Amino acid sequence: MNIAIIFAGGTGQRLKSGQDSLPKQFLKIHNKPIIVHTLDIFQQHPLIDKIYIAIHPDYYDYMQELVQHYYITKTAGIVAGGATGQDSIYNALKLAQSQNPDDSLVLIHDGVRPNVAPEVIDANIKCAKEHGNAVTATPCYETILISENGINPKQVPYRKNTYKAQAPQTFKLCEIVKAHEKTRKTNPKYENIVDSCTLFKSLHKQTYMVNGNQGNIKITTIEDLYILRALIRFREDLEALGIDSKE
Repeated sequence: MNIAIIFAGGTGQRLKSGQDSLPKQFLKIHNKPIIVHTLDIFQQHPLIDKIYIAIHPDYYDYMQELVQHYYITKTAGIVAGGATGQDSIYNALKLAQSQNPDDSLVLIHDGVRPNVAPEVIDANIKCAKEHGNAVTATPCYETILISENGINPKQVPYRKNTYKAQAPQTFKLCEIVKAHEKTRKTNPKYENIVDSCTLFKSLHKQTYMVNGNQGNIKITTIEDLYILRALIRFREDLEALGIDSKE
């Protein structure tokens, strides 16, 4: 069983859009909410069996309406998100665990990362089957600075050794749930845990990278909205011309 866990429990405080102050996951790009663009990718992927969604409690009913309106038929459950992104993921994982075998693979993905390529999903599933997990990543093309005070660089790692972690991040269902439960005992607020890869590495567990696509951006700022709009339009134009966007 291959399960997508889509989390979108935030309120988008870093993005001011003007669209009636909606959380960013519900902002429309080409007349469709961002989260629906994301869900469509997993809905259409032949290797994905089920989708679970974690959403902000205030928008639970609205999310149900969107799932029905846009025919996201693989949706197996919607849960209320928690205080943090990791809380939201945990809530969705627990629901998935109650309904699926423990050896299922779960692909954990941001609801506001709506441009992941299907072949990246393929690579995640293949890697996780071989090694137990997979973390989508892309090489950094700019120099990374590490600074503790935000003023002076303390360290400049070699660029060839730096990567950007993206999503999906894929794990065996039982193992990622155990990782969450172990962490919640000592770090219930998930302090300094920014994603599932960080969670796994904090427990000294080995992780494996797969190549992502550079257009797989997470929508955080207004500028990201403009980039996403252009990427989606470009992809649609290629499809209208009969050109495979992967080429």
